[in-house]
Amino acid sequence: MSTASRIPKSIQHLAAKLPTEVNSTVRRLAMLSLIGQTVLVVTGGAVRLTSSGLGCPTWPRCTSGSLVNTPEMGIHGFIEFGNRMLTFALAAVAVLTFVYLWNLRKERRDLFLLALGLLASIPAQAVIGGITVLSNLNPWVVGLHFLVSMALIVFSTLLVNRAYGRTGRFMERPLASIPGVMSPVMTAVAFFSAAAVCLGVVVTGAGPHAGDANAPRNDLDWDLFSHIHAVPAYLITAGSLFAVYFVLRKGITGPFRSAALLLLGVTILQAIIGFTQYYNGIPALLVGAHMLGAALLMSAATNAADVAHSSPKG
Repeated sequence: MSTASRIPKSIQHLAAKLPTEVNSTVRRLAMLSLIGQTVLVVTGGAVRLTSSGLGCPTWPRCTSGSLVNTPEMGIHGFIEFGNRMLTFALAAVAVLTFVYLWNLRKERRDLFLLALGLLASIPAQAVIGGITVLSNLNPWVVGLHFLVSMALIVFSTLLVNRAYGRTGRFMERPLASIPGVMSPVMTAVAFFSAAAVCLGVVVTGAGPHAGDANAPRNDLDWDLFSHIHAVPAYLITAGSLFAVYFVLRKGITGPFRSAALLLLGVTILQAIIGFTQYYNGIPALLVGAHMLGAALLMSAATNAADVAHSSPKG
């Protein structure tokens, strides 16, 4: 008996309806994944910055007797449970993306593996979120929760680029030639962006916004690590300025020009927010904006490195 004959006809019928090429639905799902992961960072920040980290005091239930938040829990329960629900929405998007790419799993292995990585990471992220609650918002676990979100933003950015044919083996149009030095420089900027995010997690764990009045801190020197955190930020700025300088000097057009300018814009905006919050007592609203900036920076740096790697070198 052949393998196909052992598969239920209902599944065969469903598979026959799935796309055999990258279509608008796949592209929309990829973009929705990137937007959703970015929104999740913002809502996660809202949970911590409104002291709603233990709005649902247990996991996987919201309380010992309820799967959902109750009116008695007030706004904190609503905010925390809403953030949990967004994770389920993103899981649904990841499942749909994986399913829609099923017939392309061999031809477009790049897309399929990225979709699989997103699908596998979201349940892991949910479990880490549960451990965060059960550990009374341990700052290191909270930090890991945030870093996984950053990794998912990287995966989603690559998925968007590949789905739209901007980079990789299946580019829809050739990219403009760039100086050979640009690829390692952009790779370094992406690495420094990840380092800045990791150090930012350490700074956050030492800072005042713990997510709950009784949550522990990591007991490190907040001011010292704030200055250490700034070092990779300076290197990101230098790399971005270097890229834009070459783009303007050489008259480079196309996606790399856009990627370099976007990266520099996000870097400058993130630096302004960082310095402003440092010198104004770390207000919660600016901390939330800085978290959004971190997500945008990781996406912009990933995009620039990806486009540089796919561009011909001249």
